[in-house]
Amino acid sequence: MSNMIKRFFVLSGLCMFLSMSAQKTHTVVKGDTPYNISKKYGLTVDELLKLNPKTKDGKIAIGDILVIKPGGNSGAVNSAVPNKTTQLAKITLQPKQTIYGITKQYKISEAELRRLNPDLDSHMKIGDEITLPLDNIKKYGGSSVIASATPSEAPAVSTNSKSRIDSDSQKSSALSIGSSQDEYATYTVEQGDTVFSIVNKFGISIDELIALNPDLAKGLKTGMILKIRKLDPAYIKKNGDALSVVLMLPFGYSTNETQYRSMAVDFLTGAKLAIERNASGGQKLDIKIVDSGNEASFKSSLSQINPNNTDLIIGPFFKSNVIDLLDFTKTQKIPVVAPFANSSELYGYSNLIILETTDQTYADKIAEEVKAAYSDQKIYIVADAKKENANYLKSSLEKNLRNPNIIIVNSAADIQLDQNMMTGQSAPVIAVLASDNENIGEAFSNKVIALSKEVQGIKAFSMYSVPSFDKKVDELSQANLVYLMDRKIDTDGKFEKEILAAYREKYCKTPGKYAIIGFDVVNDMLTRENKKGEIFKQINKVQTQLATKFEFVRTKSNGAYINKGFRIIRLVP
Repeated sequence: MSNMIKRFFVLSGLCMFLSMSAQKTHTVVKGDTPYNISKKYGLTVDELLKLNPKTKDGKIAIGDILVIKPGGNSGAVNSAVPNKTTQLAKITLQPKQTIYGITKQYKISEAELRRLNPDLDSHMKIGDEITLPLDNIKKYGGSSVIASATPSEAPAVSTNSKSRIDSDSQKSSALSIGSSQDEYATYTVEQGDTVFSIVNKFGISIDELIALNPDLAKGLKTGMILKIRKLDPAYIKKNGDALSVVLMLPFGYSTNETQYRSMAVDFLTGAKLAIERNASGGQKLDIKIVDSGNEASFKSSLSQINPNNTDLIIGPFFKSNVIDLLDFTKTQKIPVVAPFANSSELYGYSNLIILETTDQTYADKIAEEVKAAYSDQKIYIVADAKKENANYLKSSLEKNLRNPNIIIVNSAADIQLDQNMMTGQSAPVIAVLASDNENIGEAFSNKVIALSKEVQGIKAFSMYSVPSFDKKVDELSQANLVYLMDRKIDTDGKFEKEILAAYREKYCKTPGKYAIIGFDVVNDMLTRENKKGEIFKQINKVQTQLATKFEFVRTKSNGAYINKGFRIIRLVP
C-alpha cells in the first residue's frame, strides 16, 4: 500500500476540538483524514479538496493548515432536523439525479434527506417526488418544480427504516451482486489500486465510495470487495420468465462526448420499434439501456450490468469494448451480440455473435459468380484508394481460373474492350466493381452501359450496391449486372412496407442507416430468443429483416458466430 493511502486512512486517535461557528482553518493532527475532517465540518471530501488545492490527491500531513470555509462559516448546512415551523416542499426527480447529487445541490446532509424521505431507496425513479426544506429548494433549486409546499414537521421515521439505515452504515463491504438484501455492482481491489484510481475508473466521487464502504477508514487492501453503486431496481434478481436484455450504446453522456451520440440515438429508435413489436406479440421483456461511453471510459459502464440476471447483451460497438465485456461476463457465458465489431481477435469467444459481414465474404461470393461466367475474357477490377478488396479478389480469381488476364484499375474510364486477335473486332470483357464509393459506382455504371452498347456480351459484377444501380436498372440489365445488396431495403416487400410505415408513424420520419441496423439487429435476436436460452438453439436459422440477411456460421470449432448473409441481385435483359 502506498504512503499516501496509509496517511489517507489512518484511524483517528486524537482530535482537536475547535468551535465550528468560528472555525476558518484546521490544523491536521495525528489520525486526521480528509474524510473525518470533512465530516467534522459538514463538508464533502470533494469540497474540502477544492478549498485546499495544495492537498494534491488528498495527501495531508500532520501540521498542515487546511481552509475549512471562506469567511469563517462552517460548511455544515441544514444539519439539524427541521423543527415544526420548517416548511417542506417536494421536487420531481429528474433524469440522472442521485441521492448524492441531491445532497450536493440542495445543501442537505444525506441523514436529513433520509429522515425526510424514509423510503428513499424505493423512490429513486424519474418522476417520483422528493421532500426537501422549502427554503433549500427556493435557494438552490434553479428550475426545479415544486410539487407542494406546506408547513410541516419532519416525517416520523419508522423503527424498521431507522434500523435499516443504521445497519446499512455498519455493513461489511464484502458483498457481491445477487445478494438478497441489497443489489450493488462491486469491484475487487487489485494490486496497485488507490482510492483515486478507483473513483476515476468508475466515475464516482470519493464521498459516494466512502458512504457505501465505511470499512475504507481501516485502509484499502488488495482483494477487498467494494460497493460501487446501487443497481437499477429493474435488474435485481428475478424469478420470472421475462427475457433480460441490455443494450450498450455509445451516447457519451457520462463523458460529455458527442462523437457517436447521433449514431447511438438513431440505432435506438430502430431498436425500440423492434422491442415494441416483439412485446406486443407476447414476448416478456425487461430492457436496460446502458451508456457505454467511449473506448477509454467503457469499463465504468460495466458496473451497471448484473451478469447474474442478464440473458442477452446487444453492443457495445467497438472491438476493445466487446473484449472487455466478454471478459466481464465469461463466468455466465451470456450471449453477446456485436453489431459492428468484426476482427479475428474476437473469433475465439463461443458466446459471441458477430453481425458485421466482412468484405472478404463479399469478395468470395463475387469470385464465385465471375468464375461461373468466365470464358477467357479479359477481367477489369475497379479499385478504391486502398485496393484491399481488388487485390484479394484478383488473388482469388487467379487461383480459380485458367490463365486469367486480370487488370486492376483506379477508374472505370480505364476499362477497354478487348480485341479479337483473329478478326480484329472488339470483344466483350468482364468488369468488376470492388468499391462502395458512390462516385466510383456512378462512373462504373456509365462505362458498363456505354460498352454494352458497343458490343454484346459485356458482363458486370459488383461487391456492393450503389445508388446508380437503382437508377439505371434497364440499361445495366444489358450487361447482366450481378451485385450484392446488404443493408438496403426492398421497398416492395410486404414486411418492409409494414415496418417502414410503423417507423414513420412513431417518429414522423424515414429511418436512417443506423435506425435500420438497430431494428434489424434487435428484431433478429429477439425472434431467435423468443424463449429464454433459445438463441443458440436457433442460431442456424436464416432470417432476413428490414435490410439485412442473417446467416450465421461458426468461425471455428467452438468459436464465435459470424454473419455471412447477403442478398444477390441479378439483372437480366
